[in-house]
Amino acid sequence: MSNQGKAKLTRRDFLRVLGLGAGAVAVGSITTPAAASPLSANPTFEARRFDNPAGRLQRPWWVRTVDQPTIEIDWAKMKRYNEGYKADLGTGTVRGKGFAAYVGQDKSDELSKKSAAVIKDGILNNVAGYTLKDQALVSAHSTRVEMSFLGPQKAKTPEDFGAPKWAGSPEEAARVVRAALRHNGAATVGFVELNENTRKLIYSFDPDGKELVFTDDALPSETETQRLIPNTAKYVIVYTIQMSEETMRRSPTPLGQQTTGLAYKRHTVIQASMQEFLRTMGYMGLGSSNINALAIAPAFGVLAGLGEMSRLNRMITPEFGPMVRCFVLLTDLPLATDKPIDAGIMEFCKRCKKCAEACATGALSFEDEPTWETRGPWNNPGHKAYFEDSTKCMTYWREVGTNCGICFSVCPFSKKDKAWIHEWVKATASVAPAMDGFMRSMDDAFGYGAQKSPEDWWMLDLPEYGTDSSGML
Repeated sequence: MSNQGKAKLTRRDFLRVLGLGAGAVAVGSITTPAAASPLSANPTFEARRFDNPAGRLQRPWWVRTVDQPTIEIDWAKMKRYNEGYKADLGTGTVRGKGFAAYVGQDKSDELSKKSAAVIKDGILNNVAGYTLKDQALVSAHSTRVEMSFLGPQKAKTPEDFGAPKWAGSPEEAARVVRAALRHNGAATVGFVELNENTRKLIYSFDPDGKELVFTDDALPSETETQRLIPNTAKYVIVYTIQMSEETMRRSPTPLGQQTTGLAYKRHTVIQASMQEFLRTMGYMGLGSSNINALAIAPAFGVLAGLGEMSRLNRMITPEFGPMVRCFVLLTDLPLATDKPIDAGIMEFCKRCKKCAEACATGALSFEDEPTWETRGPWNNPGHKAYFEDSTKCMTYWREVGTNCGICFSVCPFSKKDKAWIHEWVKATASVAPAMDGFMRSMDDAFGYGAQKSPEDWWMLDLPEYGTDSSGML
């Protein structure tokens, strides 16, 4: 586990943390717009060129690239995980059949009836956050573009044009794919190469029970029982999609629930678009056959440097906190790969515990340090983490009739950098972990993370999808 830079706070970093633009310039620490003091940030849109061949965005100075993630991984103990519950293995997530297997069918049926009753009562009695208009937003995202492992396969190939497939260096390919994904709606993008270790993050079985098998076949294919992945598809494209902080802070209600639904719906469109993009370029793009399929996307996100693992046992990004969903595509297009980051997020989580305190069921860990010991067969072993009790979490979902995102919304990293103090806090967490407790206290004092009135949301004037990506441009 890397803790690079944790013990030392240089004079240059100190000036940066303070946001003293003039002083920092005097020591030569601010030279690019992306590294400028937040006090001097230009709020107007201006397209900027990438300053590196692979098209990586310039991130804040306090986000450091490291060789290993900020969690420990024992690849020898890690195995490919089954996303859909399999009775013969006794493992799998709590989604689908897994929940009933872990809590019992009678309990599952009882909670399902309770969930339906809560929703009906909310609609009939006009309960804030559960009204008919709130439920209508959930319905709006329930119907999605059809997803498939192989993609639509309707776009023309290079052969159709009588042309060779696109050719360029891995750096050029990374820049092109990043540009296309960002244009299609992704927030951040990274790349990881599949090897003996990282292949273990590809599911052994998809949620629908089909086995994911690596093969020497030249082309990918799908049968009634298997999805065949050519060994040449050894590059993972991993990307995030932003979620609305405003609706998530109305959790747990249908209004909060549709936050994730919208992100997943956007993913279906982005995935199909990128599969067709790669097809016309002359390469394969293998995607999720349905929601939460193909691979452990947040794990790839951590390896690609999009964020760090956290007390949530989810990925937290420097730019958007946990307010993202993470997705992957597999391709045979050679891509310049990325490294993990250390932005002080995991270190902050060790001291904060705000999400665990806010969890209504006690599903999140209060331990001071992450552990190798899992809390149930729904957890994937082989790495140190703050493992959660997923059955408690899912039980609560059924009890309130929706999903829940309270832990996401209370996270101090969920605040965007629209006010300079938020960037100051994140920078301080990165280079001065001794201040983490104070920062957590200030987060509480200012009332950040408090749940908001669902009815008030309908009066807000928000940007597209309720998110704002201008800070990334």
